[in-house]
Amino acid sequence: MPDMLVKLYELPDNSKLISQLDEKGYRIMRAMAPNKSKVIRYVKETFGENWASECDVAFSNKPITCIIAVDKDKNIVGFACYEATCKAYFGPIGVSENCRGLNIGKALLIYALQGLKELGYAYAIIGGPEDAVGFYERTVNAIIIPGSTPGIYKDMI
Repeated sequence: MPDMLVKLYELPDNSKLISQLDEKGYRIMRAMAPNKSKVIRYVKETFGENWASECDVAFSNKPITCIIAVDKDKNIVGFACYEATCKAYFGPIGVSENCRGLNIGKALLIYALQGLKELGYAYAIIGGPEDAVGFYERTVNAIIIPGSTPGIYKDMI
């Protein structure tokens, strides 16, 4: 799967979506260090060991580069990381199956990409988005990077 490129200087405004989710009982926020064990466990159990490893790296960054979605009972229902696998890279991202279709993924994506913009980047790379190409195209006008297959993940073990 090829990588994708996003213009960070053309990100959509996320504030209205964040407010709408908050009204529905979902908060989008930067993870805190005391949440690390819970977040890593959620990611590993829900999405697998590889994504949990990338998420773990995001907790080493200052600021922490893991964004989470929690429901009104403070259960984690989604996450997004950036600057974990490589500089200027977005991902991984995941939303619990029972919460898909609520725009939580969209809010997490834009919030995380805004974090890359705040770090001084003009562009972000989405590494190997697999079956989510359409989501990234629609949400942040991402484009496929020609010749980027298999990309940095070719040496994964």
